[in-house]
Amino acid sequence: MKSLGKTIVLLMLIIIMVLGGLLWFDYLGVVHVRTVFSPLYKALGKTPQTSATATSSAPIVADLDQDRINKQLEAIEIQKQELDRREEDIAVKEKLNEQIASELSSREKSQEDREKTFNQTVKQYDDKNVNIEQIASNLNGMPPQASVNILLKMDDQTVIDVLRKVEEIAAREGTASMGSYWLSLMPAERAAEIQRKMLSKPESLN
Repeated sequence: MKSLGKTIVLLMLIIIMVLGGLLWFDYLGVVHVRTVFSPLYKALGKTPQTSATATSSAPIVADLDQDRINKQLEAIEIQKQELDRREEDIAVKEKLNEQIASELSSREKSQEDREKTFNQTVKQYDDKNVNIEQIASNLNGMPPQASVNILLKMDDQTVIDVLRKVEEIAAREGTASMGSYWLSLMPAERAAEIQRKMLSKPESLN
């Protein structure tokens, strides 16, 4: 009998300890048996600890929304830096393009100036060539001494141009050139200077 009584007492103690442990763990929110022990909680005037109240009493610092916002801000900053780099690259390329365009414009202007100068030179030559040929034709139709008197009033280069044109006309028409005879009628020094220049200088465009 004594052994049976001790066994019953031990079983009752074990049951009390188990129930007490379950109550305590349920109160802490570790296990969920509050539906079973809710009448007992009400009788004791206690509120079982839930996961919600446990979290609120000891919140875990893990704000997912803030983390997402921070990541978005970081991505925006990286994108901004990339755009800034692209803008700098574009500015450098635009400056280079402007420099190239300026150089091309300068070259084009220089080329236009050269063409203009060349055309003016050709026109001057054409005009002078026409005038020289007219003078040569007129002198060919005049008495030799009268022609020489006119030639002596001209500068040496113009006299050389006229004499060459006279020879050209004579060769074209198959007649004798008056150039040599005109030189013989000139003062010796002037004639010698003109002949020297004719031998040492090519035909001039001036």
